[in-house]
Amino acid sequence: MMRHPIRTAAALFALTPLTAQAQTPAPTAVVRVNQLGYLPTGPKVAVACALDSTPLPRFRVEDARGRVVQAARPTREAGAFGPCVRTWRLDFGAVRAPGRYRVVALGAAGDTLRVASPVVKIGADVYDGAADVLLAYMRQQRSGFNPFFRDSVHKRDGLIVDDSARAGQFVNVSGGWADAADYLQYVTTSANATFVMLMAYRDHDAAFGDAHDARGLAGRNGTPDVLDEARHGLEWLLAMFPSDSLMFNQLGDDRDHAFLDLPTTDSSDYGWGRGKERPVYPCTGRPQGLLRYRNRATGLASTAGKYASAMALGARVFATRDAAFAARLRERAVAAYALGRKHPGVCQTAPGSAPYFYEEDNWVDDMELGAAQLHALTGERRYLTEAMEYARQEPVTPWMGADTARHYQWYPWHNNGHHEVWRAKGATAAERREVAAFYRRGLEAVAKRAENGFRVGIPFIWCSNNLMASLATQAHLYRRMTGDGRFRELEAAALDWLFGANPWGVSMVINLPADGTWARDPHSVVAMQFGPTSQTGGLVDGPVYRSIYQNLRGIALHEPDEYAPFNTGHIVYHDDRGDYSTNEPIMDGTANLTYLLAAMTQETRVSGAVRRR
Repeated sequence: MMRHPIRTAAALFALTPLTAQAQTPAPTAVVRVNQLGYLPTGPKVAVACALDSTPLPRFRVEDARGRVVQAARPTREAGAFGPCVRTWRLDFGAVRAPGRYRVVALGAAGDTLRVASPVVKIGADVYDGAADVLLAYMRQQRSGFNPFFRDSVHKRDGLIVDDSARAGQFVNVSGGWADAADYLQYVTTSANATFVMLMAYRDHDAAFGDAHDARGLAGRNGTPDVLDEARHGLEWLLAMFPSDSLMFNQLGDDRDHAFLDLPTTDSSDYGWGRGKERPVYPCTGRPQGLLRYRNRATGLASTAGKYASAMALGARVFATRDAAFAARLRERAVAAYALGRKHPGVCQTAPGSAPYFYEEDNWVDDMELGAAQLHALTGERRYLTEAMEYARQEPVTPWMGADTARHYQWYPWHNNGHHEVWRAKGATAAERREVAAFYRRGLEAVAKRAENGFRVGIPFIWCSNNLMASLATQAHLYRRMTGDGRFRELEAAALDWLFGANPWGVSMVINLPADGTWARDPHSVVAMQFGPTSQTGGLVDGPVYRSIYQNLRGIALHEPDEYAPFNTGHIVYHDDRGDYSTNEPIMDGTANLTYLLAAMTQETRVSGAVRRR
């Protein structure tokens, strides 16, 4: 993710930042819903938000013709949240017939106040195709051949830096994905993105279609698009780990932000000429940073574990599709995990002239996931034993229950390792119960903070939508693992938040649903030149604490704030290209969401525990 403004902020946009707020009258109250829709037998809760003390004690549900299908009943008041002086939960789960409806909040008896929601869709198919929409953004983010531009980008990657023995050597690492609206590339996020897409296919293959070829161009090729995208990631990971003694972690640095360029015309200068090779940073196990700032790296295991998990799962998934490719992945997975065992600690991303980098402080979760995948791949019990040892060192992902965290301090945002240990054929019943309990403890910590109308208990740090997607995913996995539905409301509320049940009424995924309210002015130079639908499928960062927004460098809104009435509380969100903290599409968050949407696609078709393959 960029985490600082596109190419030196406002001046390069050729626009004058505006401070005036939108002049449309502020609403008294609103009703927010999941704009993507609700499954017939699933939870259905709208959230009413009053910006003053207006009471909304009742609600009803009407069909598309205005006929009442659920008579007026009491709302559940749930206190203040953000700009909402009062909130209420409007449970309409009893409405199960497929169709289009509106949820209408009402004043007290005899009061004429009527606040209607946007259209509410109910149907078994409301999530069909949603996971594939996310892949449109992944394709648009490709380095190497980019199908959006029908051209190859960043063909000269790259030159090794921060390595006295190899500095200045060329290594061919063109490929992978740009991290966000800038063009930096990180193994940290790319390996996790690759793993999650492979996991989504493994568990929910029927959720994905085949409309594109391996290069990302329109046209079937007999391979689900999610596997084409995952393979694109795997091939880059192989290039970034060329030998047992050389593991790379990063491509480019924040000198990328000097010019307002498209990826096809990127003219960044890293010290050897504009538009030339980009720097490639190896994992060194020590603090890194060539310019003003340095990270706090201590080892290789955080990156090595991510490599091992993605490659080991890739070896299994591609075993029957491309045996030679799978064999290569298997060999590299084993080697990566061995490096992580030898060099424990974190391999953080390298900052440049700005103080923003991925401050990942945990690594045992990555090694747990790598070990679990190697157990599944090889059948060797030692890997499962080591996975459990790592799991016990960090049973709960530390942000869960916390008020805040540093940027990407606890990444990935949920630990898939616990689920992968649970589904392992060699796991004992006691081990399965233990890792399921780890998930429960994390969810309980978040639930304690979620006593508000939106049932939100995450800290609103940078990339809060990533946390929201991970919370929903962990709750979903726990429910499928145990049959325990105590966190079903928390799971549904997090998913609903991402698709419009939030104070701003915005779907956080661009152009999903196409007829919904979503970011029309994302922080992206591609969107500036080709329109917002060029970012279709991209999950934006999401709201942040006001204190974070006010203290970031280079933020300036370029248009009146259409959400000004809803930016009066402790968290803010702006649909404005000048706000890189809340409105920038992010590659890893988008990939992270593929699992949850694939699972929702099959929610009504699959019952019982997660299938084991």
